[in-house]
Amino acid sequence: MAEMRYGTVIKDGLWDNNQALVALLGLCPLLAVTTNAVNGLGLGIATTAVLLLSNSVISLIRNLVRPEVRLPVFVLVIASFVTAVELSMSAWFFELHKILGIFIALIVTNCTIVGRAEAFASKQPVTLAALDGLAMGIGFTLVLVVLGGMRELVGQGTLFSQAHLMFGEAARGMTLTLGKDFHGMLIAILPPGAFIGMGLLIALKRWLDLRSLAARRQSPAASGEARVA
Repeated sequence: MAEMRYGTVIKDGLWDNNQALVALLGLCPLLAVTTNAVNGLGLGIATTAVLLLSNSVISLIRNLVRPEVRLPVFVLVIASFVTAVELSMSAWFFELHKILGIFIALIVTNCTIVGRAEAFASKQPVTLAALDGLAMGIGFTLVLVVLGGMRELVGQGTLFSQAHLMFGEAARGMTLTLGKDFHGMLIAILPPGAFIGMGLLIALKRWLDLRSLAARRQSPAASGEARVA
């Protein structure tokens, strides 16, 4: 039972209840910073760290906080970790911190983090709360990286062009390119490109979900269950 429960939490975070593709939460930073894959990865890692830490602490104190003040307390906990993450990025990833700018501080207002704190972490033991924060963060990061990679590839003809901002000078060789003859489509790295790319990702997830559901309904096991019923 425990393993199934843990598996459900992981699957929800990565796919079934992905907050960016299903709940459509955190769209402001998601659409704003994903002009390339590295920006998305940087913000995704920061968001994942805050989700993991805040979920864990909120689960630990859930029985100590009165219901009347739980939301202010949750926001205070989240804001504390956001501040720690922002200071850490400023110290070790200064150039990336300058590019992401205010969107790191705005993690504190990300509805994904507040929502998971209220809907899940405040009602579950710390192990499940921490796993939920990690899974939701990784799911959100994947959307950030994929959307940023799509926009960078179509808009500039490159992929991971700023990898050195996260991984050091040795990572400059990680950049992939479509060649000097590819001039890119400017719309991809402008705001409309973010909305178009996000719409395509949501449509792709919906199509895959419907295809999976249809396959399950046509499977022999499902047919056998229907005959028994």
